Amino acid sequence: MAGEPTVAEKLKNLFELQTIDSKIDEIEILKGELPIEVSDLEDEIAGLETRINRLTDNIAEFDSEISKHRANIKDAEALIERYNTQLDNVKNNREYDALMKELEMQNLEIQLSEKKIRGVEKDKERKAETLAANQERLDRKAKDLATKKVELEEIIKKTEKEEQKLRKEAEKWRKKIEDRLLRAYD
Repeated sequence: MAGEPTVAEKLKNLFELQTIDSKIDEIEILKGELPIEVSDLEDEIAGLETRINRLTDNIAEFDSEISKHRANIKDAEALIERYNTQLDNVKNNREYDALMKELEMQNLEIQLSEKKIRGVEKDKERKAETLAANQERLDRKAKDLATKKVELEEIIKKTEKEEQKLRKEAEKWRKKIEDRLLRAYD
């Protein structure tokens, strides 16, 4: 019965553990919401980077589409030139009418491509504005993240040794307390 701690010793051990845990809680309160804020900012930045990459890809697709329409215009202009030279060698009305219809078709093709280019350029402009706004937001969030990380690191530096010491001491006191009491305490 000599190895069995008394009720007073059990209570003293629990009190010591509670005192140490309270100090650890004070350190956690000092850190506050910073760890959560840092994590949230990192997640938000990752989302913004994904959005920016998607917008950049969309703009590249618009550029590709504009190039395709400009190539169509050049092809149509080349055909118009060819048809105009063929007009000089027309032998009958049917040939003339056919060439005139082809010329008209190519002119319509040019107008359609120009219209599509204007539409795509408007879409590209809107995406570029969205991209710029997202990039600006990303820059602000990155600055906020850097500031909060510095704050958190400073707090951690100040409290790290004390927190480690307290946690080790808490473990020592936990070993002195029987499991039933420890479970109830936790």
